[in-house]
Parts: sequence; C-alpha cells; structure tokens
Amino acid sequence: MLTKSLRGRDFITLRDFSKHEIVTILETALALKSDYGIGRPHKVLDGRTLFMLFFNPSMRTRNSFEAGIFQLGGHAHFLEPGATRVPSLEGEDIAYKTERISDVARTLNGMGDCIAIRILGDVTGWEYDKGLRIIREFAKWADIPVINMEDNVYHPCQGIADVMTMWELFGRDLRGLKLGVSWTFSGSTKKPIAPHHDVMYAASFFGPNIVYARPPELRIDPDVEAAIKANVEANGGTYQISDRFEDAFADADIVYAKNHVCLDLLPPVQPKPKHEEMEKLFAKYKHWIADAKHMKMGKDHIKYMHCLPCERAQEVSDEVMDSQKWAAVWTEAENRLHGQKAVMALIMQPTGLP
Repeated sequence: MLTKSLRGRDFITLRDFSKHEIVTILETALALKSDYGIGRPHKVLDGRTLFMLFFNPSMRTRNSFEAGIFQLGGHAHFLEPGATRVPSLEGEDIAYKTERISDVARTLNGMGDCIAIRILGDVTGWEYDKGLRIIREFAKWADIPVINMEDNVYHPCQGIADVMTMWELFGRDLRGLKLGVSWTFSGSTKKPIAPHHDVMYAASFFGPNIVYARPPELRIDPDVEAAIKANVEANGGTYQISDRFEDAFADADIVYAKNHVCLDLLPPVQPKPKHEEMEKLFAKYKHWIADAKHMKMGKDHIKYMHCLPCERAQEVSDEVMDSQKWAAVWTEAENRLHGQKAVMALIMQPTGLP
C-alpha cells in the first residue's frame, strides 16, 4: 500500500506531483478507506506528531486531519496563532506579537514530524500569493514535511478528495465525462478561488472534458488555467470557458458549482480589496444557483459537488443539497479524511516501512 517515493515530500500544490504520484495518493486513500470500513487498524504513523497551524476557522479540514492522524496512530497539536506569537515573514516583525517563521519552523522541526498550515483571506489582506509564500517559507526552514491545508491559490487536499469521489462514482478513467465547474452567487465576497483551481487541476490528470462557467467579469488565475488546459489535453480531455451558467450543467456528468472571489478586485490588481464593488457585481448574478432546474439539464446520473461550507439558497438549493440522487457532497466531505490520511501516511512514514 505504501511507497517510499513520497517520504519526506512537502504537499503544498498538486503541481509539484506527477500523475503517477497522484495515482499513488489516490490508491492509498482508497485502501485506507477500505481498511477503515471493515475496522482493520492501520497505525502506520504510530507515535508521529502533526503540528497544525490554522490562521482561519475550519470544520472539515481540522476534524479530518485530527481524526486522520489519530487513526494512523499519531497525534495532532492544534496551534492557534492568537494563542501564540503569530508567525511572520521577514520584514513584518512586530515586537512582542510575532515570531519569525524561520524560528517557528526550526523549533517545530525538532519536536515533531510534519507541519500543516491553513492561511488565506482576511489574515493575508487578500494579497493573492501571501499565504502561499508563508507556507513555502515554513517549508524552506523545516526539514520535516509541510502540508498546505489551503491558501488563496491552492487547496490540494480538497483536490485529492474531489478526484477520489469522482473515481468512486465513475471509475478511474474520466475521459469522455463532462465536468462542469461553475461560479455561483453568494452574498459573501470572501470565498476563495483555490477549490476551483484544484478540482480542475486534479481532475485534469484523468482526461475529462472540463467546462468552466463564470460571469464575464470573473476569471481564475491564468497561470493555473494554462496548467489545467495543458494537463487535461495531454490526458485526452478538453478545457472550455463559458459565460453562460447553463453551459456547466448541459449534458454534464459532474457539476462542481460554488462561489469564488473576483481576482480583479483584490490585490495585487487593486491596492486594497474592493469588497463593496464585488458585492454589487455578484448581485447581478443572483440567478446563478445550482437548483433542480439546472441539475435536470445534465445526464440522468449527474452529481453535484461542493467543497463546503455552502450557502444554501444562494450557491445551491436545499433540494439539490439534500437530494440522494444528486448530492455527492457528503461522500466528498468524508473523502477529505481518507485522502489526507493517504498524504500523511506517504510523506510522514518512518524509514523502514515496507
């Protein structure tokens, strides 16, 4: 089940991994899920320690990591920046309030086996790559692996859970399937774009036909988009963009529909976040909601996915969220546990495991 090839690796973005390595993670996740389902112990990380730094609130990510490391035989330490000095980049030090990341990383490095970090949104001032830079700074100074639990750009753990769910629903070869990924309305202007990036990038290894629908004023990161397009085409699929909401649903096998921020109203495009302008922009598209009318445009077996938490009656209707036929979100959420267990088992495994 385990391979030595990923031992000691950081897990910061899926773009650092080959298709073979992504498949290894997914196969390990499925094996661990099977073991868990029949009550077979798999304490491959007995005595190992995971340090978790959450700069943002979390329900699924925190609980899946804490439960996961426990099921693998290890232990999680929850480090809340407000309860300690806040780790800071060089040049952002505040006396008696912050501690340089180089110091924090090297301290934790001597006490445990992995550091996992979530940092995005308000705590970064919505500076697009700041969270990613902070995570990479930890990785620079720590010899132990670093896991990205989400920043403004990437959410690799979610991408693994998403594709694991697709595999369980439709098999490992996604060629010929349509994956509709769409922006939806929300009254919030603070929903990250990272899940959109990583559901498409993770799926691109397996060749679906991806349609990304968004209002014309919105976009994803062009660098990430280019990587998605190149990767999916190399694996037998296609990538298209549409400004029609319905195009994500029409004849789709899977729809991943949720809100995300407008990058052009945030730094570095703007000197400061323009949330009021974003709110007005979003209000023009209140009809962009994943409801029964739109789900019926897809194939009869169409499934709805969302990383959660969702805004009911804004992003998605109750009818869709609570539908046994359409909603794959609960399996998707459960797979966060098994996907992250696979990542931890592979990168944290002690030397000498078979």
